[in-house]
This record gives sequence, C-alpha cells and structure tokens, in this order.
Amino acid sequence: MLEQLKHWDRELFVYLNSLGIEAYDEFWIGVTTVQNWIPLYIAIILLYFTAFYWKKAVFAGLFLVASVLSTFFFTNIVKNFFLRLRPNNEPELVDVIRILQTPENYSFFSGHSASSMVVATFVVLSLKEKYPWIWVTFLWPVLFMLSRIYVGVHYPGDIIVGALVGVTFALIFYWIYQRSGKRFI
Repeated sequence: MLEQLKHWDRELFVYLNSLGIEAYDEFWIGVTTVQNWIPLYIAIILLYFTAFYWKKAVFAGLFLVASVLSTFFFTNIVKNFFLRLRPNNEPELVDVIRILQTPENYSFFSGHSASSMVVATFVVLSLKEKYPWIWVTFLWPVLFMLSRIYVGVHYPGDIIVGALVGVTFALIFYWIYQRSGKRFI
C-alpha cells in the first residue's frame, strides 16, 4: 500500500511539475525564496501591535515564534528519520522533470509547507476577531507550497503532510496561548 501511495505521489508530482512554463520560472523562484516574504513577516508583526496593546502583542508574537521553531525542529527530525530523497535528487526523475533548485537535504515532509501553515493558521486564529479579512493570509502558504512542486523539490504528499503538521502545531500553540494568556485579555 505504501509503495502504491509513493508511486501515485511520484506520478502526480511529474504531472504537476511538467505544467511549468519557462516564462514563469523567475516568479516561482521568487515565491519559493523565504527572504522574499520578509515584508509579510513585518506586516504580521505590525498587525499584532495594531490589534493589541504592546504586552499582548509581544506575548502573541512569542507564541508565534515558538510554534515556528517547534515546527522547524520537528520537521528536521522527521526528514532525518524517513530519508526520502527529493525529486531533484532522484536519478530516474532528473531527465523527466523541471529542476529550478537543487537542495541536498531530504524531502519528507516539506518544511516550507509546515512553517508557512503554522504561521498563517496561528495568525488567523489570533487575529480573526480584530481583522475579519485575515483569512486572506492563507494565500501565502498555498503559493509557497505550489512553488515547491514547480521548482522540483517536493512531492505533493510532502506538501500535504507538511501543511497538516503546520496546522496541528498552530492549533496546539494557539490553545496553549489562549490558556496561558488569560491575564492579557
């Protein structure tokens, strides 16, 4: 069963990756580059300080950072346990797929997917009362995740599991944040 899932994952990846158009390569490389999202991170910080007084903003920010760091460490533990090669490092795929990046670490599961979903989910949960439009934040991880397939470094299964891990960590940290932050409300 696991081998069948891996086969479907690989086939879906090859199909989705082949939809890439060379004219859009620079766009997707820009989307997948973490540093290009710094303005979004700054905007999130500003939203916290606009929505809450400074102590609560700092408190929420610390929980957001803790959720991201925990997700990052968990991702690396899992990657080094499963040791799944990235599509760009699979010898039988190299001549079949479009490769725009060549990271050497492992694929399962996507750290980009997990970290972007933990941030987006925590931000939405913590700011939805103040900003009803905050749900738009989920466009960021969707673009981020699609870019990982486009540049040839993650299978769809990596993306889906990463997103689920990110949401799970966000829910856990948001629950703890709510319970421990009663005095700030």
